[in-house]
Amino acid sequence: MEQKTQSAPQTGGSSKLETIPMAKLLMTMSAPMMLSFFIQALYNMVDSIFVARISENALTAVSLAMPMQNVITAVGVGLGVGLSALLPRAMGAGDGKHADRLMNTDLFLGIVVWAVLFFLGLFAAAPYFALQTDVAEIAVDGTIYLRICWMASIGALCGQVLEKALVASGHAFSAMSSQAAGAVFNIVFDPLLIFGIGIFPRMGIAGAAAATVLGQILGAAVALGFNLKYNRQIHIGRHLFRPDWKAAGQIFSVGFPSMITIGLSAAMSFLVNQVLLAYSTTAAAVYGIWLKLQNFCFMPAFGMNNGLVPILSYNYARKNRERVRTAMRMSFTFIAILMAVLTLLFEFIPDQLLTLFSASENMLAIGRIAIRICVLSLFFGGINVVGATAMQAMDHPGYTLVINLCRQFILIVMLFYALSAIFHQLNLLWTAIPIGEAVTLAIMAVLFRKTMRTLDR
Repeated sequence: MEQKTQSAPQTGGSSKLETIPMAKLLMTMSAPMMLSFFIQALYNMVDSIFVARISENALTAVSLAMPMQNVITAVGVGLGVGLSALLPRAMGAGDGKHADRLMNTDLFLGIVVWAVLFFLGLFAAAPYFALQTDVAEIAVDGTIYLRICWMASIGALCGQVLEKALVASGHAFSAMSSQAAGAVFNIVFDPLLIFGIGIFPRMGIAGAAAATVLGQILGAAVALGFNLKYNRQIHIGRHLFRPDWKAAGQIFSVGFPSMITIGLSAAMSFLVNQVLLAYSTTAAAVYGIWLKLQNFCFMPAFGMNNGLVPILSYNYARKNRERVRTAMRMSFTFIAILMAVLTLLFEFIPDQLLTLFSASENMLAIGRIAIRICVLSLFFGGINVVGATAMQAMDHPGYTLVINLCRQFILIVMLFYALSAIFHQLNLLWTAIPIGEAVTLAIMAVLFRKTMRTLDR
């Protein structure tokens, strides 16, 4: 009976990833996750929109907390990407036992990371804000917000693993539904808990954090239910606390570039904030708004990557050259067109975007220029996001690491500090973002060509 269960995914998985026309396959695998990530980005924006109605200092507090929130995302996405690349291989080979080990080891790692973050929430949140600002309201609100996000991060961590397991096994719609459940919960409960509407207590910024983590926990619970119902070839809970360290090493080797990508983004945000805080706390708040908008725009690329990784991983291993090339050509074309459209749109509506965040006249004056400059990075950045993930799926995580180091840390941070030291003008600092993405794209193009040449060997 066990042998029959293990062999079933082999036929279905091979047929789907190897024979379905690429346009249809990409749409089937990626569209649900694009919608899911879109909803996720929307509730991240809604969170900040409601927080901004408390005060500009509250918005600044959330902006300064964002780098440490991204630490949670970095680990969760890394664990999920590692699983989404490795699980199809194990299932395609009919190795159900290894698939079980990968799944349960990944969940165990998520629980361990949550325990560490719980401890950090107790003792490190307040010192983190003390390093950044002496504005008491920002420090107090930020500490409350970050402490809750860290201490209740189990939903974010395990949810990523459970959702990627659904995507890797061909249940992308179920993964989308689980994320959507958490997102809708957050959107609905944000105003209820922040402002104390109806029977709910007025919690202020703590309510924003509570709505976020409760939504993540709900999403993880829904994803767990879908896995137990539909993903019968994987046995969740079997030897959960007896991890396979070889499987853990495989997961980290594949997922580490993604962890570095978002982890470096967190470090970059922290360092850039230090530059901007020297000008004003409003500048840091504007930067936080831009990161939310950028994340919103990149969500289609992230969603596409979730469908693209198992497609490329499988077909690259099988040396299906034409399918790999077709998948990349379609992905790059779609993202390039979408980013160009978003760039043109945002150039015309910076004031409307800022007004969503209850912008003051001072914030409008700073943010209007900042957004119009920063959106020039979207075209380059969208292609970089897809290209870097593709190289990771095609067994070149080192190339992905180089790209992520460039665009998420080295170039942006160096440019911000250099422009600030040379010109001392806030408006010029924002050019660091499009310049950094454009230079990274040139580097990515060289490395991507090298990756594609390995198909011909």
